[in-house]
Amino acid sequence: MELDKIEDNRLKLGKANQIVFAETLERLAANDKAIVVVTSDSRGSGKLVPFGEKYPQQIVEVGIAEQNLVGVSAGLASAGKKTFAVSPACFLSARALEQIKNDVAYSNNPVVLVGISAGVSYGALGTTHHSLHDFAALRAINNITIIAPADNFETEQVVLNAVNFGSPLYIRLGKKNMPSLNEENKNFEIGKGRIVKEGNDLTIIATGETVYPAWLAAQKLEDQDGLRAKVVSMHTIKPLDIRLLDELGEEGKPILTVEEHMVHGGLGEACASYLLQNGFNNPFSLIGIPDEYTVTGSQLEIFNHYGISGEGIYAKCKKMLLPTQ
Repeated sequence: MELDKIEDNRLKLGKANQIVFAETLERLAANDKAIVVVTSDSRGSGKLVPFGEKYPQQIVEVGIAEQNLVGVSAGLASAGKKTFAVSPACFLSARALEQIKNDVAYSNNPVVLVGISAGVSYGALGTTHHSLHDFAALRAINNITIIAPADNFETEQVVLNAVNFGSPLYIRLGKKNMPSLNEENKNFEIGKGRIVKEGNDLTIIATGETVYPAWLAAQKLEDQDGLRAKVVSMHTIKPLDIRLLDELGEEGKPILTVEEHMVHGGLGEACASYLLQNGFNNPFSLIGIPDEYTVTGSQLEIFNHYGISGEGIYAKCKKMLLPTQ
């Protein structure tokens, strides 16, 4: 089984989450003139060219000036506009961090910050264009919700919720076409993990575009080893679904987290901290990008190198379940 291909019609390949975001927002803007998009020379990469052509009075271009992007967005939100600030995640969450902290979060302006081409989506452009710090940086700021949708369904639902969310929100999106991970589970709620595959031998908690390789690993465990792994899309990084973590902790089964982020300060450490502080002792491990100079390559090549592929996650699961083999 080639773990990075759609096979056996088990999953239906969709669009890039960035495209679904733009299409959903365009649909909503037709009947809501309060929706405004602010971009930093990023309407093309954000798939917002059609939005701008259709609603030229509802899009603001500030150029390559991310701090201005967030400041302008905060001002528009304070005046009652439903403001979406769209920029590459690597720049939005670093260059404009002070504005996010003060103008958005501290001032409680309900800006929807949209980090596009997130994680290692920019691939060979290298570390300067990778956003492996955004979860860690934004988790340390009070009054901001952080979401990384796994597939097209979750992305659409995030946008539908974001329009009237009423408080600061960060949405992390990637460039790769994503499959529908569970056509039967159409439940989505911000702050609640979504189970995309049932199992009772081990739980894989993943977020964003890493949920797909986690699903592939779980499928291989089932096909080849008769082991069933539960796969959770923890789309909301902050606040975590602590009720679900309590349930997983009480089950006592091994837990593996997977993320397209530095191992420091992201999903894995958040889950580990909660479980440890609340007395759970499940075998626990995490997969992410280690603290080193990141290798250069495509997103898939980087995933494969660091074990974020279906094969890498499968091997890690086998080691956790059968440590003597």
